[in-house]
Amino acid sequence: MSELAQVLRPLLPVDSPEALVDAATRDDAAVYRIAEDRALVVTVDFFTPVVDDPLVFGRIGASNALSDIYAMGARPLFALNIVGFPRKLLGSGALEEIIRGGAEIAAEAGVLILGGHSIDDPEPKYGMVVVGEVHPDRIITNTGAEPGHDLILTKPLGTGIIATAIKSGAASPVQIKAAVESMSALNRAGGELIVDAGIRTATDVTGYGLLGHLQNLVFQSGVSATLSFQAVPIIPGAVELAQRGNVPGGTRRNMQDLEGTVRFFPDAGEIPRILLSDAQTSGGLLIVSPPEKTEGLLALLRHEAPWAAVIGRITEGSPGTVTIEP
Repeated sequence: MSELAQVLRPLLPVDSPEALVDAATRDDAAVYRIAEDRALVVTVDFFTPVVDDPLVFGRIGASNALSDIYAMGARPLFALNIVGFPRKLLGSGALEEIIRGGAEIAAEAGVLILGGHSIDDPEPKYGMVVVGEVHPDRIITNTGAEPGHDLILTKPLGTGIIATAIKSGAASPVQIKAAVESMSALNRAGGELIVDAGIRTATDVTGYGLLGHLQNLVFQSGVSATLSFQAVPIIPGAVELAQRGNVPGGTRRNMQDLEGTVRFFPDAGEIPRILLSDAQTSGGLLIVSPPEKTEGLLALLRHEAPWAAVIGRITEGSPGTVTIEP
């Protein structure tokens, strides 16, 4: 858990039977029951640009915010834009492109954008509040992993490394294209498929990196996990960029936060640690699948998420610990 999360969590006590999911488990979104068969799922997410193109930035921001709804097994209903933008650049057309990019992804998801809020900010920021709906009995959370279940990841890692390389001019057009395609892709198909398959445990992979989100999932579930590093999909070129020092500050902080809970194979070196802790933007879903469902689910996922792969398994052991195999 990050230092910030440790500070904030005790400040948000919730005592209500209608609050089905709150900040206590650091899940992807809040869930509030409004009827016996209906619950609202609400999330908010925004960040600074990870690419130079404002239209693409808007698309990534919207996809990232919607991902939390899909990870909870919910159907998004509508969204509100959150914008920070320097007033002196209002005539540049960049803000319009950011909003247009977000609208394109919202339309792809079948989601209405009903308004939003903006502030004068020297550094651009964009994201969304998204409201969705789910049946209370079908909520997907990060608390139900069981030993023997498989771990499936639907998108490759490395977007944080490539975004850092973009800022320094070190990323190639091919690497940028691959990262943009991954970050812009909705997790809609994955979210719908895991609901249909009866999956009850999943999360999405964003700023805490794969290991951060997995560590929280196994801690909340009271289990441990084992990952195979070679099985984890990675965007081509991300390894080389990391070796050349293109490592986000957030990734370094993730690595520090995980000390004592993750055990790597002998002679793993720094690169596996960096990649598995890489702070992702609009990453994939991390799905906990009963083994009898894995093969069929994986075959369906790969129609929309060709990188989807089984990367490990849930095990018995000290809650919140993760072992990395070669």
